[in-house]
Amino acid sequence: MPFISKQLGLYTDFYELTMAQGYFFCGKKDDTATFNYFFRTNPFRGGFTVFAGLQDFLEMLSNFTFSVSDIEYLKEKGFKPEFIEYLESFRFSGNILSMPEGEIAFPNEPVLQVEGNVIECQLIESLLLNILNFESLIATKAFRIKIVTGDKMFADFGLRRAQGLGALHASRAAAIGGASSTSNVMAGKIFNIPVSGTQAHSWIQSFDSEIEAFRAYAKIHPENTALLVDTYDTLKSGIPNVIQVAKEMEKESHRLKAIRLDSGDLAYLSKKARKMLDEANLEYVKIIASNQLNEHVVKSLLKDQVAPIDAFGIGTELITGKNDAALDGVYKLSEINGQPKMKLSENIEKVTLPCKKQVYRCFDSDGNFYRDAILLSDENPNEAEYIFHPIYPERSTKIVSLQKEPLLQLVVKKGDIISEQKNTEEIYQYLVKRAALLPEEHQRFISPHIYKVGISEKLMETRNTLAKQLK
Repeated sequence: MPFISKQLGLYTDFYELTMAQGYFFCGKKDDTATFNYFFRTNPFRGGFTVFAGLQDFLEMLSNFTFSVSDIEYLKEKGFKPEFIEYLESFRFSGNILSMPEGEIAFPNEPVLQVEGNVIECQLIESLLLNILNFESLIATKAFRIKIVTGDKMFADFGLRRAQGLGALHASRAAAIGGASSTSNVMAGKIFNIPVSGTQAHSWIQSFDSEIEAFRAYAKIHPENTALLVDTYDTLKSGIPNVIQVAKEMEKESHRLKAIRLDSGDLAYLSKKARKMLDEANLEYVKIIASNQLNEHVVKSLLKDQVAPIDAFGIGTELITGKNDAALDGVYKLSEINGQPKMKLSENIEKVTLPCKKQVYRCFDSDGNFYRDAILLSDENPNEAEYIFHPIYPERSTKIVSLQKEPLLQLVVKKGDIISEQKNTEEIYQYLVKRAALLPEEHQRFISPHIYKVGISEKLMETRNTLAKQLK
């Protein structure tokens, strides 16, 4: 990204560097390690998560090196000369396996696996979590909105309410989740996302009258005129003035594209506006709604109140991932020098799974998602007869006869990105294709059905044996 340093070695937490220096001086710098990225709960009390941010992370990872000024800064912070010399030529040289961007993922399964020496695996942790957690959160929010808008479009209007420069990654994630365009022009340029926008109330207020403002805008943008109608009085002023300007445009062989409602009772106003427009033979004029919308409000407008709204502009609640401030993704060590490692905890849900792993998606007889199976990486999936609940092993599912698909694919080999680069529209289309295989009970907003993720018998035995040794 042009506004960020092209050397991103300092895009990390301080403790990653102190640990890395510790590994360096205690003889562990050449130890090999495996880390897994996963999340513990779906955001928004939902039944799934959309995995996003992979390409951004990989691009930034390729620039995860230390500049001359970075090195000078670390010297000032007291890091030792030998370690400083090591960082001067640092570059990630390991392997990364990942689910495809746009994949539907579920709690407690490896979404991404990093393999390399322990220092490089450790140093990239914060970058990885920062990008993947945030973009997955926003992409999930966007797709929840898309579920209820269906064929109707919605635009990302969130730049002004976003958390600083996070707006750029958020706009990309929103497009992956189904936003048709963004108001964020820089994100549009960087990520090749369609941009959209019309005018604000200040445009209307800057003229002596509302109709004068409408006429001026229509004259300047005759092929793409959408007019904001609620500056003064939507039904008594905005819509009547729109109708007059639309008729004037017709005489010039142009058509008004849309009106936008940005306040008030959107269902009531859209119904009244639609009736007034239709009675004026302006059936072709679309109605766009904005103003503090989210998936629940949109669902109410379209499904419960049958509001004749054609498109939506969604800002704050989309771009901030409201009401969830963050996705609880974590990055945990699972193997060191080929030896399995795991974290124990008094909270059993925080106990981690050891070893290198592979995730297999199992399909039912209709070809839909049925279960996800976590196996040891060297296991033959056709020989795994059952998968077991990681916490309640008495709960199991027979998978031996089910069709299976491995989800973790090699995307970085010896430090080089080998995965195909895709634009946001291609990733979104992949998401649509995958979501079509996710049963509806997992997609509902209220009390969604819990998608089952289980571990193989071999992985369970390895975990239990290691836990006993550690205790």
